[in-house]
Formats: sequence, structure tokens, C-alpha cells
Amino acid sequence: MTAVTKEDLLFEAMKLPLEERADIAGELLRSLEEPSEAESKGLWLDVAERRLQELRDGKVKEIPAEEVFARGRARRVS
Repeated sequence: MTAVTKEDLLFEAMKLPLEERADIAGELLRSLEEPSEAESKGLWLDVAERRLQELRDGKVKEIPAEEVFARGRARRVS
């Protein structure tokens, strides 16, 4: 099985009627607004790895969970 190139795909898509091309364009645009589950997991993993490295490098400090929850409760009450 040969891989389809972007150019091949575009060439074939341009042969479709206007309405079908518009449908495809809309679906592609929506896919940019909402990343797939795999893309979301990858993005979150990148964030977690970056934050862990910041912690290891001493760029940020740990805050005990009790303090975080206390701050949240204080904000909710105010």
C-alpha cells in the first residue's frame, strides 16, 4: 500500500463539486479547533514534562496540597 501525499489528496479533492469541497474544508477547520484525544494527551504530556523539568531545575517550587486547597477554600468564601 502506498502512502497518499498531501499533493495527491489535494489534487483529487479539487475534482469534487463545490459543496463537497466546502464540507471537507469545514471538517478540516473543525479538526483544528478540537484536537483529537491522542493530540490532547500529547499536549498535556508536553506540559507535564515541561513543568517537571521546571521543578527539577528549581525554576518553580512545590506547594503542599493542603496549602493549595486552603487557598481555594479562602477564595470561594470571599
